[in-house]
Amino acid sequence: MRCILLLPKLEIHNANALSSPYTIGFPAMTAWLGAVHALQRRLNQAGHPELRFTRAGVVCHDIKLHTHQGRGDYVQSIIGTGNPLDKNGGRPSFIEEARCDLTVSLLIEYDSLARSVTADGYIKAVEKQLHLIKWASGDLVHYAEPQLKAIDDAKSLRQLTRQLMPSYTLIERRDLMTEAMQDGQDAIDALLDYLTVQHRSQLNDDNIEWTANRKTKGWLVPIANGFQGISELGIAENQRDPDTLHRFAESLVTLGEFIMPYRVKHLDELLWHSHYNADNNLYLIQQNPRNA
Repeated sequence: MRCILLLPKLEIHNANALSSPYTIGFPAMTAWLGAVHALQRRLNQAGHPELRFTRAGVVCHDIKLHTHQGRGDYVQSIIGTGNPLDKNGGRPSFIEEARCDLTVSLLIEYDSLARSVTADGYIKAVEKQLHLIKWASGDLVHYAEPQLKAIDDAKSLRQLTRQLMPSYTLIERRDLMTEAMQDGQDAIDALLDYLTVQHRSQLNDDNIEWTANRKTKGWLVPIANGFQGISELGIAENQRDPDTLHRFAESLVTLGEFIMPYRVKHLDELLWHSHYNADNNLYLIQQNPRNA
């Protein structure tokens, strides 16, 4: 039996919309797993030291990017924030940040609760922490009551996925990247090859017909799914945590795919977990292999 904490219909304002270092859109999986880890730490400190969140998944019900596209414009522009004037009355310099408002549901797999904790008591403890956490750098505006779910067969999984509809969930498609790179492409070419939309024209009986196609079917997107260390572990000057070794790292990007939850046949298709590859200095957010 798998134990799931469901946080339904989290309405989040001003979330970070950097889906990867190169694109904006749905927040990166590193942001969601980071928020889940922060929730676990807060619950551990609030009297639940035995609690461990092992995996998490996110489904998106609605999203609105803070962008603007004027009449006749080809590209969209980021809507920035109005920062306070500096001491001379001028506009201060700022870095453009992509933001979004969105509604998501989070599924968090956890180890079994201590016998001394009731389900109602646990849910109340979770609710006390929800507004204290930044969710993908955004602020929680509203949420539905958290629920505890037990998934032990196909029927209970179908009930869960029906409850999540209508929505889209993000799954990992690193398998497409791996296959393309085994055929000789480098990583960036493999990524762009799957994201490129090719427009072609064909002349039929004096009529020109246009078609638009991608390399494969599906709603494929680039996603940030971890980091790779580019320096040795050590102590950094003025680091916030004096007891933890630090290193410089770069973001990792792979392919993801949005699918509707009713297509999910196994719970692992919804859930992501963290993984450390010491040989290659990789800090990954990943799913179990699709054929596992």
